[in-house]
Amino acid sequence: MVPSLAAVLLLTTSWILGQHPPSSTPATRTHTPGMNRITCKLVNYADPAQGQNLVRLLNAYAMDPLGGGTPLTETVQKNLPSRLGAVPHAFSYIAYCGEENGDTGTPAGLINCFEAFSTFACRPLVNVHDVFVLDEFRGQGVSQALLKAVEQEAQKRGCCKLTLECLSKNQIALKAYEKSGFGSYELNPEHGVALFLEKKLY
Repeated sequence: MVPSLAAVLLLTTSWILGQHPPSSTPATRTHTPGMNRITCKLVNYADPAQGQNLVRLLNAYAMDPLGGGTPLTETVQKNLPSRLGAVPHAFSYIAYCGEENGDTGTPAGLINCFEAFSTFACRPLVNVHDVFVLDEFRGQGVSQALLKAVEQEAQKRGCCKLTLECLSKNQIALKAYEKSGFGSYELNPEHGVALFLEKKLY
């Protein structure tokens, strides 16, 4: 929801056009001494367990005050994984914490993305649609690990940049995005920064 025209900012990060993208793997791992091991795994929407984890995390996001404070409908929860799987160029990562000795670990965070296209660059881009970390895992680098996994996937796809939207008063998220290299989207400072608008059709 957009309470006002200035309530949501469009952020972007980009790479040099023509830069050779590094290779990436479906799972990326990070570990900080004294903190949980974080493993980010590309979601297989057709896998029931992974789909259940995705829905559980997104529902927690929806119930968070910054996600609107309302749970997902039963219809959304039932159909979301299969519907995402039918969307061309959709992909998601789930961050698992505490994975050791082959154990799955605990689902801690989620990021949902969609590949789009930049007409100015004539190259694909990735829009980060949802980013969420459960309360008990915040402050442990989960969001940075998820954003890094998406960046690697986007570079593998030859994308020119990442974009995302963030509520202007969500300062914790904004700082996390800035740390990851995102900044306000603008073409000329004299004309201001881009805003994210919506018009509901239902």
